[in-house]
Amino acid sequence: MNTQTTAGLEDIKLGTRRKGVKDSRIINSHKHAQDSEGADDVNQLFPIVHDWAWEFYRTTCKNSWFPYDVGMVRDIAQWPTLTDDERGILERTLGFLSTADSLVANNLVLGIYSNITSPECRLFLLRQAFEEAVHMESYSYIVQSLGLDEAKIFNMYREIKSMADKANWSVKFTRILSDPKFSTGTLENDQKLLRDLIAFYLVFEGIFFYVGFVQVLSLGRRNLMPGACEQIQYIFRDESLHLNFGVDLVNQIIKECPELWTEEFQAEIREIIKEGVALEYAYAEDTMPRPILGLNKEMFKDYLQYIGNRRLKQIGLDEEWPGASNPFPWMSELIDLKKEKNFFETRVTEYQTGSALDWDDES
Repeated sequence: MNTQTTAGLEDIKLGTRRKGVKDSRIINSHKHAQDSEGADDVNQLFPIVHDWAWEFYRTTCKNSWFPYDVGMVRDIAQWPTLTDDERGILERTLGFLSTADSLVANNLVLGIYSNITSPECRLFLLRQAFEEAVHMESYSYIVQSLGLDEAKIFNMYREIKSMADKANWSVKFTRILSDPKFSTGTLENDQKLLRDLIAFYLVFEGIFFYVGFVQVLSLGRRNLMPGACEQIQYIFRDESLHLNFGVDLVNQIIKECPELWTEEFQAEIREIIKEGVALEYAYAEDTMPRPILGLNKEMFKDYLQYIGNRRLKQIGLDEEWPGASNPFPWMSELIDLKKEKNFFETRVTEYQTGSALDWDDES
């Protein structure tokens, strides 16, 4: 399929028939419309076909927040009193996440967006890219507030092997989609796009962030670094929404294009999720050489296997690690900021402008 057609960059032709509801697809809308003698246009939002994607977009718009609204005074006072291990946990989390959100944004902008032909899904992708930028600004704000070594933090992913391994693992997927010669419309390339979506949404955002989230939010549960933890909590909630959108996106593609979901492809996806769990556990071992904050690296093995099982089940695959349990049930509570807007005892920040979110992710 012509890349310009998929991206919505073809010439505008007067007199073209109106977009048809039945012809819009997550991928290859133009091909489907042509085959069915229908009409579609990725530049036309209405009529909306994928209502769930539209609702995800509207939900994210209710969740606007900005890092500079969060006070860092107590953090600045507490930072010198932390142990070396406690400071190391925050520094390494900032080091990985600051790069991770940039990698996610690259994948969205350079790889995914031009290959998705559902306008409402594209709208969410634009909002997600904006939120990734807010997250990167948040990490910078924390680093600058605490007077940390910026070069050390932001170059960590090129100095610490477990971080570099996760980054390199992800970049190969973006590299495929960002190739100017890549276009959807064949079984092989459609599977490449689906593989990328699973790798980034279910693994990168759905597994690779979770050790750092647990570690930093464990500081917050002890009333340590409240400003940094409040921002990480907001980021955790944003990423949970991204994950849930990604799960629905993947499942919708499988529904619309069942020919992609072969037994061989399912086996490959299972291996991708297993790789993600292994890479994140290597990061846990790297950042938890000793028990701290009531945590140890063995707990993370069980947790990551539990998370890996959830990701598999969310796309209709059987569990890989039977019996894996969640040693951090409090994590799922932190997604729902309605319960306690002032959880870290900072000033009340009205993060949710339309307090009617319903979360079913048991992170």
